[in-house]
Amino acid sequence: MILHKGETLFRQGETGPLYRLKTGLLKIVRIHEDGTPLLINIIVPDEVIPHHSLISPKPYHGSAIALVTSEIELLPAADWYRELEQHPERYRDISLLLQDKLRMMQQRIDQLSEASPTGKLLKLQLWFQTYIAPAALTDVLTQDEIGQLLGIRRETINRLLRKQAEPTSKRK
Repeated sequence: MILHKGETLFRQGETGPLYRLKTGLLKIVRIHEDGTPLLINIIVPDEVIPHHSLISPKPYHGSAIALVTSEIELLPAADWYRELEQHPERYRDISLLLQDKLRMMQQRIDQLSEASPTGKLLKLQLWFQTYIAPAALTDVLTQDEIGQLLGIRRETINRLLRKQAEPTSKRK
C-alpha cells in the first residue's frame, strides 16, 4: 500500500496488523491526555512495526504518520503469529530486528544525553544522515518536531539552524 505525506497508517490505542516499511519514512506520534502530540520515533525502511508487537499482540502505542510518500507491506497479525508458532527459528530474526532497533535507540539516547543544545542538534543531524539520507533533517521534520525529539524548545532549534546556515566567517 502507498501512504502519502501526512496520511495515518494506524492510530494510538487501536489494535491490528503489523507492517513492514518498504520505502519512505514514518513518524510515531503519541497523543497526551490534553491532546498535545509528541513525536517519539522515526521509522526507516525495512523496519517491522509496531516493535512491541513482534512477539505478542498489543494495542498501538502511538499513531504512525507518513513523513514522505511511503510504501508499506501489510503483515496480518494472525499470519505473523501463526508463522512464529510453526517456525520458532524466526524468533532469531525478530531478535536481530529488535537488536538493530535497540542500537538505533541507543544513538537517540546519546543525542538526548548531550549537554548542549548545539551538540544535541549535531548528533541528531548525524543520525539522520546515517539512517535517512539523502533527505536533510529539516526537509522531513518541522522545527517543533526536531525540538520534541531533542527536548529543546522550537525557538532554540530555529536559532541553532539559522546559526548553522550563516557563513563561517560571520559566526564569530
